[in-house]
Amino acid sequence: MNIRPYKHSDLDAVLCSWEVATRLAHPFMTDDFIAQERINIAEIYMPNTDTWVVELNGEVQGFIALMANEVGALFLKPEWHGQGIGKALMDKASTLHNDLEVEVFNVNKVGRKFYARYGFVLLEEKLHEPTGQHVLRLKYIGSNTE
Repeated sequence: MNIRPYKHSDLDAVLCSWEVATRLAHPFMTDDFIAQERINIAEIYMPNTDTWVVELNGEVQGFIALMANEVGALFLKPEWHGQGIGKALMDKASTLHNDLEVEVFNVNKVGRKFYARYGFVLLEEKLHEPTGQHVLRLKYIGSNTE
C-alpha cells in the first residue's frame, strides 16, 4: 500500500473509486446528480483540496480529500473495504490535522460505522437540500477502542 499526494493524472481513477463507492453508500443519488458531481469533483473540488491517493498493486483504489481540517471526501473501491486502507487514509489526515471534522449522510451505514469506529462523534444533524437527505456533522475526538 502506498499513500501519496494526488496528481492530475490520477483523476480518472479517483472518479472511478468515488462513483463505485458513492453508488454503494448513497443509493438515493440519481444518475443526473452523480453526473453533475463528477464534473464538480474534477473542476471544483480536486483543484481546491489537499488530496491523497492510495495505490494498491500499482493502481489508485481510493482517496481522501481535505479542505483544511474538513474531510471533504474519503472513498475507497468496495472490494478494499474492511482491510485497514480507509483507516490508513484517515491516519494520514490526522497527522496533518488533529481536529478533523466530516459530514456523512445518515443513510450511509458504511461511512457512519467507519467514522464511529475511528473515533468521531456527532456534532449536529441537518438537511442536505440537494438530495433531501439528512447529513451528520462529526468531529474526531480520538481513537476508539472496541
